[in-house]
Amino acid sequence: MRIKLPSIPAIGVYLALACLFAGAWFTHPAPKHSSFALISPALPEADEAAKPIYTSRFASSGLVDFVHSSAVTALPDGSLMAVWFAGTREGAADVQVRSARFNVSTGEWGEEQVMATRESTQQSTRKYIRKLGNPVVALAPDNRLWLFYVSVSMGGWAGSAVNVMVSDDFGVNWSVPRQLITSPFLNISTLVRSAPVFHVDGSIGLPVYHEFLGKFAEYLYLSADGEVIDKYRISHGNNSLQPAVVPLDGQRGIAMLRYAGDTHHRVLASRTEDAGQTWSEPYPLDPSNPNSSLAAVATPEHGLLVALNDLQEGRFKLSLYLTDAKMDDWRLVHDLDKSPDPEGDPFSPLAYKEIIGKEFRDSSGELRQPLEAQFLDNLDKRVCKSEGCEFEYEYPYFIRSPDGMYHLVYTWNNTFIKHVSFNEAWLSERLK
Repeated sequence: MRIKLPSIPAIGVYLALACLFAGAWFTHPAPKHSSFALISPALPEADEAAKPIYTSRFASSGLVDFVHSSAVTALPDGSLMAVWFAGTREGAADVQVRSARFNVSTGEWGEEQVMATRESTQQSTRKYIRKLGNPVVALAPDNRLWLFYVSVSMGGWAGSAVNVMVSDDFGVNWSVPRQLITSPFLNISTLVRSAPVFHVDGSIGLPVYHEFLGKFAEYLYLSADGEVIDKYRISHGNNSLQPAVVPLDGQRGIAMLRYAGDTHHRVLASRTEDAGQTWSEPYPLDPSNPNSSLAAVATPEHGLLVALNDLQEGRFKLSLYLTDAKMDDWRLVHDLDKSPDPEGDPFSPLAYKEIIGKEFRDSSGELRQPLEAQFLDNLDKRVCKSEGCEFEYEYPYFIRSPDGMYHLVYTWNNTFIKHVSFNEAWLSERLK
């Protein structure tokens, strides 16, 4: 069978239309930006402030699937909602976006719920979908709940698009997924990973990044209804991903970037003085970065708490740091999780089961405790390899809830999503 190709004049018309569209995209007038919306959490009462609180629980409960890339948000009733993706492996066709809710009265995470699948996304967007990844959830100041997640129709992650769902009743019901139009070129290679930033007028700043013909970060500016208004480049080149943006005041903010290059092997930072419209040239900070995601949140004293893998290589240790707004002074607050081996070398299955079994019990909570035996039985398939079993803690996501508590979720050995929470009193005690 012969395939009829477009004629030369037809190709010229297509190219002309593409150039016209691209020109309109890149030369449209810049919109006037709204300031960052800064929400001050309520101060705890004196007796509560004096009591240090630090807890850890597993948000997920599945015993078979690979789980990764979690996010968390606080709801008005004091509960939490976490999301992540789960499937046989990263990039598999069976990967789903899942969620769970934290009951503040019981201190336990509930059962997992399926938020989105390849099939549901394909049906709603009317596009072929190969795989899903990287969900992000956030509650806007107007109490609408937003879910952003990545889908790929062709190729690898460089062919990604960002999908959005919104709920007006705190997650009881959701809109059908729709794709954001973020690029004039086939709408590919936009990924999301970090927490959105809300602006005073209800608009949304969504930190995104690209992996096609370069690795660089951008700030996607959306209307209060989730329509793309503009986007602003945070970095250029081929060495930065997954920006975590933290507002310092109405105009100033910091983006901390995952480093994917071969020069620094350190966290990168960029600054804005106009609420995200322009960004400084990224520069390296003190902490190491082994090409791994990080998360940051502001403190009441205008500093930042940062969770990251402070290693040259590997992800076998996840640490919590405090730094000032200038990011000159870094203090280690706590090792959230780390391998007992300082080099992260693998353990024999027998030794590994004993160590990870204790870690599981410390964070499982009453509802997850009965899962221990089955969890340990599945380790050979989920974690261990021929050379042994390794520890891995990665992809943190940070928020400070309206009650002043800090909440951090991250991937725990690719088997569970772990939730750590603490208050200012615990933080002050650690810094003495």
